Amino acid sequence: MIQRFAESTPGGRDALIADEPIGRFGTPEEIAAAVLWLCSDAASVATGHALVVDGGQIV
Repeated sequence: MIQRFAESTPGGRDALIADEPIGRFGTPEEIAAAVLWLCSDAASVATGHALVVDGGQIV
């Protein structure tokens, strides 16, 4: 969906990236790392928390 918007709108990709607080899009690997952490023993005491993995995007 993002690719479609970025390619069909002049300056679309740059506009989307400009709205990202970290200055870039997150990668699938970064999302996977968060999921792996949740599935690991390192997260064994994490309860009742919504883990937001969005690069700081405020909606």
